[in-house]
Amino acid sequence: MLLFDAHLDLALNGVDWNRDLRCSVDDLRAQERALGMTDPGRTGATLSFPEMRTAELGLCLSTLLARQEKEISHSFGWTSPQTCYAMAHAHLAWHRAMERAGYLRSIRTKHDLKAHCNEWQHHPQTTPLGFIQTMEGADPILVPGTIDEFYDHGLRAIGLTHYGANRYGGGTSCEVGLAVDAIPLLKRIEELGMTVDVTHLSDVAFWQVLDYFNGRIHASHQNSRRLAPWQRQFSDEQYKAVIDRDGVIGVALDIIMLQPGYVRRVSERLVTLERVVENIDIIVQLAGNARHVGIGSDLDGGYGVEQTPSDFDRFRDLQRIADLLERRGYSAADIAGIMHGNWIRFFSEVLPD
Repeated sequence: MLLFDAHLDLALNGVDWNRDLRCSVDDLRAQERALGMTDPGRTGATLSFPEMRTAELGLCLSTLLARQEKEISHSFGWTSPQTCYAMAHAHLAWHRAMERAGYLRSIRTKHDLKAHCNEWQHHPQTTPLGFIQTMEGADPILVPGTIDEFYDHGLRAIGLTHYGANRYGGGTSCEVGLAVDAIPLLKRIEELGMTVDVTHLSDVAFWQVLDYFNGRIHASHQNSRRLAPWQRQFSDEQYKAVIDRDGVIGVALDIIMLQPGYVRRVSERLVTLERVVENIDIIVQLAGNARHVGIGSDLDGGYGVEQTPSDFDRFRDLQRIADLLERRGYSAADIAGIMHGNWIRFFSEVLPD
């Protein structure tokens, strides 16, 4: 079945982690073991271009991710807005290089999306992976007007924040609201017709974005606070707010968003893919239908297989979600919507002509 994943950090893997995604997952794991890598996420790759083709991934949102931090404690934190801007352009260049090599295809318009889906249905084994460019955290946006430059490069979705507070507002693990510069930025995003990803906003900033922004919103990778009760997840009220704005919510596979109290490198992995389906159920129950939920795996987003459900090994295992949904009584149409159709419908409405 065609799979649409609404959140993949492909360029982070290709640029920041220097992975050659043309290799197999087994080769990536072996290469990093041979180099003696011990950082979280290394030696545990779950995706690569061959693996994603095996998984029948036809479409994704692929990020530009360059986060400014006062103290750099990992491999994708940067010290200045200018460096974030430069790294975002490096990620753009990586996507262009993979387009030239035939692995990726940029989806910028409704026509692009429709044509790509039609080609994939007829030639799934030879069609490049279609990607919609998104930005996770607006640190590369030097001033609000910089959004136009990235839009010209294909950016069609953006989340203002990531972890902590930045120049535009509060993100995960803080309770800072929107900054002053967020208001003109949101206005320009609305004028351009882009969608705002409300993932990773602080609770305060989440509600402020909904007050100031009248355009389309989505949550690319956002699980339920019922299952993992800390601020990274959404409350039922936040889920309902996205649903009421006709948004789609992607469920993620990072175990910190699925297992209560999980501590990286300390906790045992206790949950399985059934917990992911439980998260889907919650959104379906709140919406009263299956039209507002999809996949936003966040796989290899700074972590590896060691931080996924215990019965998950590599990207192709996402297809097992369809089987689990069928066992729970979901119809074939609803399963297809969750696996790809809801995101395709959403972006067929959001993308420009």
